[in-house]
Amino acid sequence: MSEQDRSTSSAADSRTLEVSVPEMDCPTCAGKVENALEDVPGVGEIETQPAAGRVTVTAAGADEGAVLAAIEDAGYEVTPSDGDRFRDPGAVWRSRRALGTAIGGAFVTIGMALAFVFTGGNPALFEVAGRTFELSHVLFILAAAVAGTPIIENGYYSVGNRSLDIDLLMAIGILASVAAHHPFEGAMLAVLFSVAELLERFSMDRARDSLRELMDLSPETATVERDGEERVVPASEVAVGQTVVVRPGEKIPVDGVVCEGQSAINQAPITGESVPVDKAAGEEVFAGTIAESGYLEVEATSRADDSSLARIIELVESAEREKTDREQFVDRFAGVYTPLVVVAAVALAVGPPLVAGASWNTWFLRGLTLLVIACPCAFVISTPVSVVSGITSAAKNGVLIKGGKHLEGVGGSSVVAVDKTGTLTTGDLSVTDVIALDGADESEVLGRAGAIERRSEHPIGAAIAAEADERGFDLDGDLEEFEALSGRGVRAEIDGKPHYVGKPDLFADLGLELEHTHVTDGGHPIGGPILESVDEQCPEGDCIDVLDEAVAALEAEGKTAVLVGTDDRLLGVVGVADAVRPEAAWAVSRLYGQGLEVVMLTGDNEGTARAIAEEVGIEEYHADLLPGEKLEEIRRLEAEYGDVVMVGDGINDAPALATATVGVAMGAAGTDTALETADVALMGDDLTRLPYLTRLSRRANGVIKQNIASSLAVKAVLAAGAPFGIVTVIHAVVIGDMGMSLGVTGNAMRLSGVEPETPEETLLSESRD
Repeated sequence: MSEQDRSTSSAADSRTLEVSVPEMDCPTCAGKVENALEDVPGVGEIETQPAAGRVTVTAAGADEGAVLAAIEDAGYEVTPSDGDRFRDPGAVWRSRRALGTAIGGAFVTIGMALAFVFTGGNPALFEVAGRTFELSHVLFILAAAVAGTPIIENGYYSVGNRSLDIDLLMAIGILASVAAHHPFEGAMLAVLFSVAELLERFSMDRARDSLRELMDLSPETATVERDGEERVVPASEVAVGQTVVVRPGEKIPVDGVVCEGQSAINQAPITGESVPVDKAAGEEVFAGTIAESGYLEVEATSRADDSSLARIIELVESAEREKTDREQFVDRFAGVYTPLVVVAAVALAVGPPLVAGASWNTWFLRGLTLLVIACPCAFVISTPVSVVSGITSAAKNGVLIKGGKHLEGVGGSSVVAVDKTGTLTTGDLSVTDVIALDGADESEVLGRAGAIERRSEHPIGAAIAAEADERGFDLDGDLEEFEALSGRGVRAEIDGKPHYVGKPDLFADLGLELEHTHVTDGGHPIGGPILESVDEQCPEGDCIDVLDEAVAALEAEGKTAVLVGTDDRLLGVVGVADAVRPEAAWAVSRLYGQGLEVVMLTGDNEGTARAIAEEVGIEEYHADLLPGEKLEEIRRLEAEYGDVVMVGDGINDAPALATATVGVAMGAAGTDTALETADVALMGDDLTRLPYLTRLSRRANGVIKQNIASSLAVKAVLAAGAPFGIVTVIHAVVIGDMGMSLGVTGNAMRLSGVEPETPEETLLSESRD
């Protein structure tokens, strides 16, 4: 078989294996697992996620048992993909290692009492190679053996996997201490490091608990109707199209559409909305949300493993795939730091005795201390644990951040660019004015415009089509050759005649006369300033200047003017309006209060853009932007301010979202496109989550900086004190390893306490002040 044939066959046979490795809780552990799997025949791509405790392997012909065995041979317990995904944080204290650590601790305690307090009860037992072993020495050796066995085993695995990691360094330290007749130091090293490992695993399991909470939102069973009977089945067995029964207080097991009943739905698990939303027949509901008040029958539109909640969980778990800039720096630094300090530790242990005839005992212990300080554990977990804490906290509050670099990007941005339609406004557009021109009537204007816009995906087009449908204005003729004119409007042929619906500039380019156009008798049924501008002295009937009068009057009221006509005749003007979100002004003010610049980018006209910007309090706005011009504005903002966050609807603003440093999509719940393409998704149509996102991201960046700086500072201080005997092995383990690991993890967990603010809470707080 040729190489190409083998490659093709492997690609065809490849499959993905996913396993849970709870004890893999830092990048160093992940590196050891990767090294072990690289030697398994048939294993292709390897992806480790220490913060989630998950390993994903793309294997071509590799046996799952071989994959599991390779990970176990690296020293880690493995749970298959169909087993429990997360470990109970309290289980670590009931493990064999915890028992061994406790026994080792008891031996150390008794040995210390004999060696330092009850010296009369510490007899000499025997001599080996000229060294006397007292009872306390034997107890220390037993402590090192019992508590240190897992460490020495992991160190052995590290040798086999060519990994200079903390397990190998600690194993060397324990064995060297006992061999050099320093059993007390070896025992303390074994017991204290084991305690540190247990505490670190407990802390990481608690951090992973937020992921478990997300998974627990989805019920394990569902009540379905089959053959006229209700049956309880696993939620994973519900097929698309089946009817699911949901009673008050129950969780909805799958995404679907209500086909019978009505209920207030608590959507907080998905969108973060604190107020339940009423749902009735024909409306969409999501898996994991709770029916609070009424009976529902829901037709499943997706399987349980493909629901919005399942995709959110998958994206959150995968959020650490792309490392942040700080994580990459930490990895590079640790790769240089550890070998250098190990060399320095060896030099410190043997240099002074060889060169100056100094005490081997003294300098051995100082070298051992520096060897312990060489372990960068707290340093390397400082960033990933913060990223996971921040991302899972955001997910529980209706904000999906798809990677640590996006969390970092939002926190480092100084300007937020926002779209108007669907972002600052509700996006629920409606027709407010219809001005029929040049002999046309309302039915002709709306009928033709609605027929063309039915093929458009733009929200304004949908509003015009909906108005035409509601009034029963149908097209009298055949429509073909539809074409979207990017940023300008749409075109189609009706009975072979080109028709256009779009911006005034589109019709100006067609060469139509817009300065003097006749209004059809009764063609302006909705009054206001437009009526006042009609010239009744025109000999051919009432006339207006479409641009300076009709369009300007609509735009002054914050409406969008849409022109309808052919290539030689203007049929009418349609006014479309959109309501500003009630929380928009509050959200903008909070962003300004955080020191951010806010810029509105819209393809709408100058008048409408100005009216909306003034209403929500935005100082800088740019109107009449084509999609390409939005991209240029994003690039200009990046050149002026640096990193830019762009907020849009996730579909129409896709190019601008992709160009910005971080793209944020509004209202992404149930929207596959937004969930897949946006860097950050606000699951509900709630702008209060935008200031929360920026505040959380800035807090996360601050926590990461604190963790990195404190880890480096503590290591530097300890390393400086080790050669002078100021810092001992106990200090190195308790402060430099155990203390800092707990410190950075605890600091990262503070991010779970960052909660979204609401306008009501802000007003209450300000009134108290």
